[in-house]
Amino acid sequence: MRLLAASLLVGAALTIAACGGSGSDTASVPSTPAPTASGESASKGSAEGKQLFVANCSTCHTLSAAGANGMAGPNLDQLALDEATVKAQVTNGGGGMPAFSGTLDPAQIDAVSAYVASVAGK
Repeated sequence: MRLLAASLLVGAALTIAACGGSGSDTASVPSTPAPTASGESASKGSAEGKQLFVANCSTCHTLSAAGANGMAGPNLDQLALDEATVKAQVTNGGGGMPAFSGTLDPAQIDAVSAYVASVAGK
């Protein structure tokens, strides 16, 4: 049973691979997050991670916390993923998802991975 659960988690992580990004140049995405509309004190990582997710992942993935309704990749609202799994998938790609290691710098990958892990499946 544990092997099946682990296989499903790995399969889900690989399925995240369907995200192709928006095709836009992420260099235009500022590395400092915009303040939240409600004035909440969101951590820099989660605010930047959300901003990076919207710019690079929302065309493929559904994630209600980011207002994303992508249809090509897995619905992240239905997956509980740990940060290491997300980071590996974003960095290396696979299963239809491109690697973002050449698009996002390591700090950006950390930010988007932490953000997704904190809100996916919730």
